[in-house]
Amino acid sequence: MTDTNLPLTQLYPLPSRQVPLEGLYLGHNLRTAGEPDKPFVYSNYVVSLDGRIAVPHAERDEMTVPEQTSNPRDWRLFQELAVQADAILTSGRYLRDYAAGHAQEILNVYDNPRFADLKDWRLERGLDEYPALVVISRSLRFPVPDVLISGGRRVLLVTTEQADPDRLRELSGKCEIHQLGKERVEGGRMVDRLHSLGFRLVYNSTGPRVQHMLLAGAMIDRMYLTHANRLLGGESYATVVEGPLFDPAPGYRLHTAYHDPAALDGLGQLFLSYELVQG
Repeated sequence: MTDTNLPLTQLYPLPSRQVPLEGLYLGHNLRTAGEPDKPFVYSNYVVSLDGRIAVPHAERDEMTVPEQTSNPRDWRLFQELAVQADAILTSGRYLRDYAAGHAQEILNVYDNPRFADLKDWRLERGLDEYPALVVISRSLRFPVPDVLISGGRRVLLVTTEQADPDRLRELSGKCEIHQLGKERVEGGRMVDRLHSLGFRLVYNSTGPRVQHMLLAGAMIDRMYLTHANRLLGGESYATVVEGPLFDPAPGYRLHTAYHDPAALDGLGQLFLSYELVQG
């Protein structure tokens, strides 16, 4: 079943009650969250019961979100998170896939009539038509399709001090260049720079390596996780975060929990969010 009118059960905070899917994460009012002296950074993943967020693509040499866990009810809430953002963190791989026709616009509310209410929500608040794209890349091996910068959309390239200067000059006509780190992009410096540029809400749509970079600097203020009730297995996969052990390990406290019995042909899923606990 995919009807977005079918309700969820709120499990936390108590008391338990029935709530609608549509408008659920808009109701989290992210534009009022956090502190005024830094951007509010949040991420979102759909995860299998055995912890997979991506598996090998059947035809291309890359990882992809599994068909067995992706579903329109989760996608609706992904869009509710994206539509609130001032900037969306992404990668060079996304731009390569977009240019090759393998990826769609991250904020899909202008092309999909099912999300017309989200388009209106954004425009009624006087926000830019699309969030800025913040592309994190060391290799710089990506194009910037003209369609992504039409209408004056901002594209920021965040890279290292060792990035190829010739390639940076080529990209400077389409991207705002920010070199933030000697060998690796530094998450804290990136978030500080985004704050200085006036970005209030930053949505991380990248993979587990950038997630690790941000978590290592205690930069992810809230994590949204959809736990899809399927096991995938496999020896090659991506999980929510990949990188060295954290020291200290960042701590998160449950913020909200909802049970969705209608997804995945009745198997169901959990929509969970967690807040960073500083110190």
